[in-house]
Amino acid sequence: MTAPAPSPNRILALDALRGLAVIGIVGMNVHAFALPGPAYYNPLSYGATSPLDYWVWLGSFVFIEDKFRTLFAMLFGAGCLILIERSGTAPWRAHYARMAVLLVIGLAHATLLASNDVLRAYALAGMALPLLTGLSARALINVALGLLLVHVALGLVALGAPLVAYHVGQGGHDALLWAERQFGRDAPTIAMLLEQGREGLAERVARRSLGIPAQLATVAASLPLNLSAIALGMGLWRGGMLKGEWRMFRLQRIAGMSALVALPGLLLLAVWLEETGFPAPLVGPVALVLSAPFDTLLGVSYAALAMAFLNQDSGLTRRLAMVGRLSLTNYLMTSVILAAIFASWGLGLFGEVTRWQSLALGLVPVAAMLAWSPWWVAKVGQGPFERLWRAGARALS
Repeated sequence: MTAPAPSPNRILALDALRGLAVIGIVGMNVHAFALPGPAYYNPLSYGATSPLDYWVWLGSFVFIEDKFRTLFAMLFGAGCLILIERSGTAPWRAHYARMAVLLVIGLAHATLLASNDVLRAYALAGMALPLLTGLSARALINVALGLLLVHVALGLVALGAPLVAYHVGQGGHDALLWAERQFGRDAPTIAMLLEQGREGLAERVARRSLGIPAQLATVAASLPLNLSAIALGMGLWRGGMLKGEWRMFRLQRIAGMSALVALPGLLLLAVWLEETGFPAPLVGPVALVLSAPFDTLLGVSYAALAMAFLNQDSGLTRRLAMVGRLSLTNYLMTSVILAAIFASWGLGLFGEVTRWQSLALGLVPVAAMLAWSPWWVAKVGQGPFERLWRAGARALS
């Protein structure tokens, strides 16, 4: 089926970039659905049985993990700014209504399917956008850099105790034991998480519902990083890059410069982990804190490359754009598919596959998105969850 021609008010490359971001998110989420929590960060925790699994971890760490989450947040910020700019003289009531409905959707998503849902963080960070929308592109990018530094500083404070204990050789320190449970190979923790991952849907809903306050506390810790990416996306929209106004040479230069800083930094961090044997006190700070500036730079590189090379009206670009136009629906539906593969109420493959096998199974929701999105946009237009979000926000505002 041939997808409809894009609306003159839509930017084809920006929609295609959204599609790429949603596809990249699957590459992150599949490990969270397939493996116990510590294995998401540490390949030695669980699921690494061959050299191929280590290569999959390396490729994911360098090119996927948190790069596409950052990119998704950047596009969320740009999308919020677009809606605010088009909302007339009183945009804030509608904006807060959208964030409130998105928070409810995110909480439901986290309770039913995806414990690592990002919508909750975006909704809470979005509450601060009234403080940012009056800023220039340069000021927004400066705010993004400042918030990124805040994230790094707070992260090192929060995760610094086990790192210090590790380097001074304080074996048995409480901080080291905590790090081992979160990012390491603690056998009782892995066994508990395997049992938890095989629980029934009703048991999961009960457990996750009771844990909503703790979830929100964890999400709050990620707000500086998410707000940084959101502000960066707003700045790149206001500065013209995400509007498709930059010349090819400028986009290529930004992409190249960002990648030339990000890729060596990420590879050095990966070598550091490999050479030290993936100690839990080091895995946490590297995965959550030290890699963040490089993740952001590579996310910018991806955005620049997409705006440079996905501006031609080709079949591939249109298909990616259709995926992007249904970004919320596709993000949620990939969780339904991954749950059907890994959860106990589906095929029950949680904890039964290796890292590379789980990544291969992630191609299933990617193929589904690419197949159904053009058909849905051609026949119906707006996605079902986009309609739900808009209708809920309209009713609330």
